[in-house]
Amino acid sequence: MNTLFPIFVKTENLHVLIVGGGYVGLEKANALLANAPNTRVTLVAPEIRSEIQELARQHPRMELIQEPYHELFLADKDLVIVGTNNKDVNRQVQQDCKTRRILVNVADTPDLCDFYLSSVVKKGDLKIAISTNGKSPTFAKRFREVLEELLPDSLQETLDNLTAIRNQLKGDFVQKMEKLNEITKVLK
Repeated sequence: MNTLFPIFVKTENLHVLIVGGGYVGLEKANALLANAPNTRVTLVAPEIRSEIQELARQHPRMELIQEPYHELFLADKDLVIVGTNNKDVNRQVQQDCKTRRILVNVADTPDLCDFYLSSVVKKGDLKIAISTNGKSPTFAKRFREVLEELLPDSLQETLDNLTAIRNQLKGDFVQKMEKLNEITKVLK
């Protein structure tokens, strides 16, 4: 049973630490910054791919530290994503985060994760997050691709129109919700 509680986090208000400078670190940094380009990111690793260095040049709030992980790097961090090829380092970061009550995701190790990174469909302001409860990120990615093809690009216009209608509605919360529910029945 999937007991995950889906939320959308305003990461631009957080300081995120990524541990790992290889392909997985690049993938996680890209995903994070593609969804929230103004997120403050610190990435630490003894070796950092050139693609990550290029990403940091494009994102002034991304800091690279080319050193091995140390628990001192957790100071002032709100969220941690780990993606190294060293299981001992991954487990150490997870344990250090637990001690400090910092939420952590350890790539490809569901048992060490407090949260999973979803596959995300984006159409303008619409975002749909897909999770397989950590069982198959590949399936989530493929399903995202299917949804991206199915959903029309004109969805942003619909969202803008619904926002304008919502802003013009009179009455209390319940009355507004009833009216919006009536208007959006055509989406069934």
